[in-house]
Amino acid sequence: MRTTRFASEHRWLYIGAIVLLVALAVIGVIRYESVKTDSEATDKAKQLADAAEKAGFPRPNVDTLKRALGNDGGQACEKPGSALASALWKINLANGATGPGMRPVIADDLAVRAEKKILEIYCPDTLHKVEDKISDLKTDGTVRR
Repeated sequence: MRTTRFASEHRWLYIGAIVLLVALAVIGVIRYESVKTDSEATDKAKQLADAAEKAGFPRPNVDTLKRALGNDGGQACEKPGSALASALWKINLANGATGPGMRPVIADDLAVRAEKKILEIYCPDTLHKVEDKISDLKTDGTVRR
């Protein structure tokens, strides 16, 4: 009879310990996924920074790339072949004016290659959606290097 009383007196202690262990396990899994994602984003940002430097651009800040593109490319990889994304992309390659002063320009080939490199690193499965659009663009070395 004594063992039954002892077990019932400490029942809440056992339940509390089990709940605490389960909570710690869940927190551990969440933290592991966060560190894994952060590490992947850092690796991709370093890879992009190396590619930019190799292409002749000044080396971008890896933390800035990591915040802007994350581990999935962010906005750069969100439907890159869609009509809206294509139109916005071409507007960004214009002269920067608004209204009647806005004119298309011959885009710098280095800038176009840089955008293509982002797609290669962050979302290579969507690169084929924009390759034909990239090849149709008239580009040249318009920016002094």
